Amino acid sequence: MSTDQNKASLRDAALEFHAQGRPGKLEITATKPLTTQRDLALAYSPGVAEPCLEIQNDPDTAYDYTAKSNTVAVISNGTAVLGLGNLGALASKPVMEGKAVLFKRFADIDGIDIEVATEDVDAFCQAVKLIAPSFGGINLEDISAPASFLIEARLKDELDIPVMHDDQHGTAIIAAAGLINACLLTGRDLKNCRIVSSGAGAASIATVELLKAMGVPHDNVIIVDRDGVIYRGRDNVNQWKAAHAIDTEARSLADALDGADVFLGLSAKGVVNQDMVKSMAPKPIVFAMANPDPEILPEDVKAVRPDAIIATGRSDYPNQVNNVLGFPYIFRGALDVRASAINTQMKVAAVYAIAELARKEVPGAVAEAYGAAHTFGPEYIIPAPFDPRLITIVPKAVATAAMETGVARKPIMDMAAYEAQLKLRIDPNSERLQSLFDAVRANPQRAIFAEGEEETMIRAALAYQEQGYGQAILVGREKEIEEVAKAGGVDISTLQILNAKRSIEENDASADYLFKRLQRKGYLWRDCQRMIKRDRNVYAAMQVVNGHADLVITGLTKTFRGSYEDIKLVLDHAPGQRTMGYTMVLDKTQTVFLADTSIHENPTAQQLVAIAKQMAWRARSMGHEPRVAFVSYSTFGNPMRSYSQPLREAVELLDKEQVDFEYEGEMQVTPALDFEMMRKSFPFSRLSGPANILIMPGLHAANISSRLIQHFSKGKVVGPQLLGMEKPVHIALMNAKVDDILTSAAIAAHSAIIRKAQ
Repeated sequence: MSTDQNKASLRDAALEFHAQGRPGKLEITATKPLTTQRDLALAYSPGVAEPCLEIQNDPDTAYDYTAKSNTVAVISNGTAVLGLGNLGALASKPVMEGKAVLFKRFADIDGIDIEVATEDVDAFCQAVKLIAPSFGGINLEDISAPASFLIEARLKDELDIPVMHDDQHGTAIIAAAGLINACLLTGRDLKNCRIVSSGAGAASIATVELLKAMGVPHDNVIIVDRDGVIYRGRDNVNQWKAAHAIDTEARSLADALDGADVFLGLSAKGVVNQDMVKSMAPKPIVFAMANPDPEILPEDVKAVRPDAIIATGRSDYPNQVNNVLGFPYIFRGALDVRASAINTQMKVAAVYAIAELARKEVPGAVAEAYGAAHTFGPEYIIPAPFDPRLITIVPKAVATAAMETGVARKPIMDMAAYEAQLKLRIDPNSERLQSLFDAVRANPQRAIFAEGEEETMIRAALAYQEQGYGQAILVGREKEIEEVAKAGGVDISTLQILNAKRSIEENDASADYLFKRLQRKGYLWRDCQRMIKRDRNVYAAMQVVNGHADLVITGLTKTFRGSYEDIKLVLDHAPGQRTMGYTMVLDKTQTVFLADTSIHENPTAQQLVAIAKQMAWRARSMGHEPRVAFVSYSTFGNPMRSYSQPLREAVELLDKEQVDFEYEGEMQVTPALDFEMMRKSFPFSRLSGPANILIMPGLHAANISSRLIQHFSKGKVVGPQLLGMEKPVHIALMNAKVDDILTSAAIAAHSAIIRKAQ
């Protein structure tokens, strides 16, 4: 696919993403119940008067009675939106909403986006000051220099809550953390490095100032803007640039880089060439951070200096300088001690915490997701954005620095308890799912999409390939697929298309294979040949058997049972396993697996045991320690009914085996999921926590439950996923959306990886 086609595809996907369902990326959710008249009386009139009076008497109690303690305003005037320039306040709103989403996702902070339609510094500051009482902190974003310097300095001076312009300090903090580690790997002392910074905007100035605060001598840093080196005596230099001018004979970027240890690129595409890199000191450190295109591509650096350590602002190269490693956690720590400011010491504390984290052994889930390169070394000097330890390590460091420097108004007395509290704030389920997806990217799998003439399936296949999960193959007639894609504005030039009618020799071999399987079930050879040519599910499954694909995706045009019967003509159960379906429910606090949601109508005790064992294995392979509950309408035989008998027998059968997972039952869903209730009412329960695998008594209950959850849940519902076939297969629901199919396809690809590793 050409660069223009890639951009067009990304544009369409991004616009659809923002427009689908409820437009935008945010909504307001109530944290208190509003279901009764009493609830209403407490939440609003007359009850709300009481906290109002308390806050009037003591303004600090606003942190106790309102959301102020966990709310950050994300504010911009749109004068420097990403790399797009001055788009204006309204056009910056998607970015500000996105920043608010990142605050919530990574640090459980409620970000409220505010776009201020003025480029006047006085007016902007006045607007922010007037709304500041509503918030616990202010995150300034996408404001052009030099106005950004003036605005941040004035607001920090006049407000008593944390204020930070992330474009300046977020980049500076992550770059400084990476630079510490790069110096360590190259045997340098940061304080002795000769550093050249290309660009003299907000991020560059902030990075240089932070490095100097960390001990780098003033004269060791040269800043180069579009007019050349900023040296003492140069004309047309504003006060912020002039503060970093030095005595030097260098006048160009090439001059400055000659013999330099470090290049910090915060400027524009292509300003550095290979000759400049060649002239740098041994083992040069090159941080080319311009986005979306760096000052010089990493491969061009490596071609002339294979000893270089390189970082960029992009996710498709190692060592991404990504602000998301910093700002959510810095504000988290600042809010939790009710800091009056984010000072230099807090930023430096964040730098060293992030740098140290990259040097620690990477957790198993992260290592599996990102591969061997994610161990400390030249290609891993900055932690992965989804490292779950960031939420505890960085806020603790920031909060500690705030307390030590006297800006904390609510010191933390028990750091161990605070760390435990931080762990509960993030969504571990999203991280596990993300780790699974990254594992697939590291081990791409070929997915064959059986219903290739359906627009939804075409889009899902393209998304699968674009996400880096592997090659996507469409089954269908070329002309029809091309017409559907064209009508939908989808570029399918990179997708492989297989038409069963055009593979005569291969089809005959497949018919031979199928005839051997089905000849004693009343099928003739010509029946098998006809199925290969005409039934896309059969043909797609044969591609997996023949080794041309790793997994099959189908289901849009047939019922689940119809698609399943097609696949069974070609594929068997995996040895020693039963085919079953499971549905994943992910919310903020937990992931719960329901099984069997697809196959067994009235499972026997023996079948329930097999389902439990397979689900325990699957949950563990996805990063969850299994706790199984056999659920029913009764709990431990109260009331006693024959419907619960297979569940009780299943538990008895497991008692006779030595399985490596916890299990309990039969029991109602409420005690299974509510651990406090379980402990109080059933202290003898063998579960050490809430169940995360619910073994359903039958297909009716399982199917109805999973569909109800899918309809009402605010979390993510994935599935049903098939488990237990000899090759990974996903049968989508007939009304499945692109994202549903994509997620399930990635999970099926993960199954393929696990099978190959066994």
